[in-house]
Amino acid sequence: KEAKETKQALKDGSVEIVIGTHALLANDIKFCNLGLLIIDEEQHFGVAHKEKLKALKADVHVLTLSATPIPRTLQLSLTGVKQLSIIATPPFDRVMIKEAIYREKFRGGQTYFVCPRVADIDKVLEVLREIVPDIKIAVAHGQMSPKQLEEIMGDFADKKYDVLLSTTIIESGIDLPNVNTMIIHRADMFGLSQLYQLRGRIGRSKTRGYCYFTVTPKKKLNQTAEKRLNILQALDTLGAGFSLASHDMDIRGSGNVLGTEQSGHIKDIGIALYQHMLEEEIVRQRAAAQNEQIADSVLDWAPQITTGVPLMIPENYVRDLGVRLGLYRRIGALKNESELMDMREELIDRFGAIPQEVENLLQTIEIKQLCYAANVAKIDAGAKGALITFRNNSFKNVDGLLDLVARSFGSLKIRPDQKLFLDKDLSEYSVRIESIKSFISKLSALCVKTNSF
Repeated sequence: KEAKETKQALKDGSVEIVIGTHALLANDIKFCNLGLLIIDEEQHFGVAHKEKLKALKADVHVLTLSATPIPRTLQLSLTGVKQLSIIATPPFDRVMIKEAIYREKFRGGQTYFVCPRVADIDKVLEVLREIVPDIKIAVAHGQMSPKQLEEIMGDFADKKYDVLLSTTIIESGIDLPNVNTMIIHRADMFGLSQLYQLRGRIGRSKTRGYCYFTVTPKKKLNQTAEKRLNILQALDTLGAGFSLASHDMDIRGSGNVLGTEQSGHIKDIGIALYQHMLEEEIVRQRAAAQNEQIADSVLDWAPQITTGVPLMIPENYVRDLGVRLGLYRRIGALKNESELMDMREELIDRFGAIPQEVENLLQTIEIKQLCYAANVAKIDAGAKGALITFRNNSFKNVDGLLDLVARSFGSLKIRPDQKLFLDKDLSEYSVRIESIKSFISKLSALCVKTNSF
């Protein structure tokens, strides 16, 4: 009787949502206006069943859910026939908070619940009393009197409470081995070092610790907050503090050397350029203090090479971010052809055949090495040619350069501003890199010839 009533309600539209088993595939089921079909545990349905479901209406939207998709469904998703979304992390809601607190209680432990502001505590306390009514909760924050705080912390240490709801006053100086679960409310409002220090308050005994970073539901995190949380999630080993500090410097900058700011400033120009400028200035100041003349070779310089060619280590070639950053640093520090060959061999041995983007990067480093020998300070290349700027507008073998220009039949010109222009079709990336390398190699060879006399 109930089934008959439901079928009639589906037909006349008085029922808007129906939840059912394979019974919905029966021939006598008629829908008033079917718009969305959700198939849960899709791997339990055969192809014939799913095709019959889709045939219920030609333009119906179909959402299939599965923790372990069958090969056919996965193949359709990977080839783009179906759109694919992956939920890689569990949803964090009140149920999960409740489970975390009770799990810690049942194993005889206690929990920290940390809020970024005192103003948040009352609201969070109300929610906690609603979802875990039988849990004993203590509140602690910096606006309490020292005596009151001491009593609360003493009672919590004596296990009179199950949860300590507090601000960041527990960030340091607290050692309670029995507290091994921490829930951080609005983790996006904390700094990277703060989160790392807070996380260090748990797992201080042989019991495994659990730390949960929560954010406001449906809130889009800004790029910096997302970076902080991703880094903290990745650095989960002992002694990771220095690595974390390095990441923090990359995100926020390292502050003023002579000023009062402890972060920022560098991110505007990039850490590599900043360090280079700082080292140069330190050399100048030391020389000035000792009344010494600074040799031109002491102040390091680096050619600027702009080709428009993709220069990168793709994520699908080297998946680990830390390893990629390390390779970028090592490749940038290569000094000669022998080191370049060693790097190529290492990349092939560790990661397989070198993709074109990485090859472009290595060849650009080779061009950079030739630039030092040829005293080339800047290269700007595009589809129609390349512009060469010499450092201090000087070249060691001027006669050799003039002869090279004369023999180039108009493809090489000296501009009034003493820059060289290579007039050539460089629209193809491979041709562009090879042509620039070949030309800078010629300039380098000219300098070697003049040095041999």
